[in-house]
Amino acid sequence: MERMYFRFFSIVWLVCFVLASTPTPIHAQTHTKQGNPSHEDRCSLIDERYRVIVSTDIGGTDPDDFQSMVHLFAYADVLDLEGLISSPYGPGRKEHILEVIDCYEKDFDRWKSRSSRYPIPQTLRAMTKQGETESAPYTGIRKSTEGSKWIVECARRVESRPLYVLVWGGIEDLAQSLHDAPDIAPKLKVFYIGGPNKKWGPNAYQYIVEHHPDLWIIESNATYRGWFTGGEQSGPWSNREFVKRFVTGRGALGDLFAAKLDTLKMGDSPSVGWLLSGNPEDPAQPSWGGQYVRTTSRPYKSFGRLTTTEDTIAVFGIVELRLPLAPNELDTLHAEMRIENQVLPGYRMDDGTLRFRFCPKGTGVYHYSLGSNSPTFDGKLGSITATDPVPSEIHADSARHPNWWTDDLSPAFAEGNHFGAKTVSRHRMKYLKDFAERLAH
Repeated sequence: MERMYFRFFSIVWLVCFVLASTPTPIHAQTHTKQGNPSHEDRCSLIDERYRVIVSTDIGGTDPDDFQSMVHLFAYADVLDLEGLISSPYGPGRKEHILEVIDCYEKDFDRWKSRSSRYPIPQTLRAMTKQGETESAPYTGIRKSTEGSKWIVECARRVESRPLYVLVWGGIEDLAQSLHDAPDIAPKLKVFYIGGPNKKWGPNAYQYIVEHHPDLWIIESNATYRGWFTGGEQSGPWSNREFVKRFVTGRGALGDLFAAKLDTLKMGDSPSVGWLLSGNPEDPAQPSWGGQYVRTTSRPYKSFGRLTTTEDTIAVFGIVELRLPLAPNELDTLHAEMRIENQVLPGYRMDDGTLRFRFCPKGTGVYHYSLGSNSPTFDGKLGSITATDPVPSEIHADSARHPNWWTDDLSPAFAEGNHFGAKTVSRHRMKYLKDFAERLAH
């Protein structure tokens, strides 16, 4: 009998030890109505309560930011939201963030019944700011905005915790805030959804690369695609069926999510997922937002001539043309580059060059033409070939950019041609189930 009791209590002790030693993601955490943490709340995330600012192009050219904003608000009880900034390329504005907050307000009684830590709608409205609405010029900065000033104000608060800045759209407001207040850089931890967003803001991006190389930043150019590409896609877990079964009809926020896009994308949600599981201090560790590697100096090439298909740049890298001006060039010189679906302005520099910057968002050959009021440049043609990055150029520490992280190029982590995406998609069932449970309450 004593041996049986000993065996029983040994098993109980072993189970308790394993449960206590297993890292716990946020899961479907709830609070009692009195605001006391329930058993599920007792994890490091609740204790940490990360300070968060989101800079988004919601309402712009891609409706998926509405979905990611709904996802963000579903977890607003476990994050200290301090800012919501409209920083788009295109038509998105502050009013589109407020549209989501209006839906949050309709659902608020339901949210606060499960957690007293959900912020009241007016608190969210007060932290919503308008940021830059245009791509930055060649210098990478233009003028201070309500959004860039808010980043500075939040970063300068007396706080021991870092300020996590999640960039879902234009990076212009972050660049402007760093220009206006360089002292805030050590207080920031940035998660940048790059890829296509870099294409629309190469100058602001390059400003940060050149002037703030010590900035702590994750640059997710392809990894983020794992949120909606790959992983478990059968039955209710397909992108379209998930929205139909678990989102539509789940309050005003759920209906907004589905109305904006009836299939799951949520391309910016990995930045939030990164804070909900794993260890945000170490991007090399697994998390719902993916895992990343330290990088060398960012891909960049400068050419003093028109390029050809023989010239290459790593995808998501920055190409710069520095074309010589004629001695008698027009004082009123105007020039632009037409490439893919963009018209990029040329910038006349004091060193006697005309400069253009371009960032390819995919591999392949890009053809361009120049238009100008000067015969020196008008009608000129060129091409550039974007290639996959070379692993040896990525998987190494950099003395120049010691805190810069980016996609892992290991073939085992690729979803098709999206490198790093499998480090997100392999967690698909966990983060989607967790999100569905939150919407169901």
